[in-house]
Formats: sequence, structure tokens, C-alpha cells
Amino acid sequence: MAKLKSILLLLMAMVVASMEFHQSAAREHVVGDSFGWIVPPNDDFYIIWSLHNVFTFNDALIFNFANGSHTVAEVTKEAYQNCDAGNPISLHTTSPARFTINSLGNHFYICTIGPHCNSHQKLAIRVTPTANNSSALLPH
Repeated sequence: MAKLKSILLLLMAMVVASMEFHQSAAREHVVGDSFGWIVPPNDDFYIIWSLHNVFTFNDALIFNFANGSHTVAEVTKEAYQNCDAGNPISLHTTSPARFTINSLGNHFYICTIGPHCNSHQKLAIRVTPTANNSSALLPH
């Protein structure tokens, strides 16, 4: 009986350890899922998409778009709010564009082509330390 208890205790420890590892594994998020990075069909498209995802440190955002028709730039909050592509943190002009999330907090992305950002082709996310926190960044 003592041997069975030891085996069960060891098995439980292994399950807990694997759960911890699983939660810390980086994930890839395809922005917009099958729609990709486009001028959205409605104003809340990327807000709703972000509500269905949890973003943690070291995850990656993958932006799929038609080359020459779209870009993706990581920008400041102010640039996001004003759709100002003048001084991006990072800019990708070819697809797929990959951004590895290397800091916690809020992150902002816009398309720099014509009026696309003003047509709500922009994404705001909150990166949290664990997968148990809400990652959506709701507009103010």
C-alpha cells in the first residue's frame, strides 16, 4: 500500500510539473485567424479577435497579408490612437510578419498603407505574465 501511495504521489508531481511547463510554452497567434491581416469587415473585428486570445511573454504574433497591399508596424499607444505611422517601433512590409512578444504590458500594431488604420486595421493587446490573465486591451 505504501508503494502505491508513493507511485501515485510521483505521478501527481509529474502531472503538475507538466502543467507548469505547458502554461509557460510560447504560442503562435495568427492575427485575424483565417481572415488574416486585412481591412476588417467591421470596426470591432480585431478587438473581438484579441478577446479570444491570451498573450504571454515570448508568444509570437503572425500577421498574414497580401504583400504590397498591407504592412504591419508596432507603434506607441499615441501612434495607434492617431494612426500615425511616422515613427514605428518596428515595421514589416512582407508577409508573414512575425513579432515575438518580449515584454509585458500593452502592445499596439497598425497597417501603414493609406487609410487602412483609420478603417480599423489595427490591433491592441495586453501581454500578461501568465495565461490566466485577460489579455484583451479594450479601447477607451
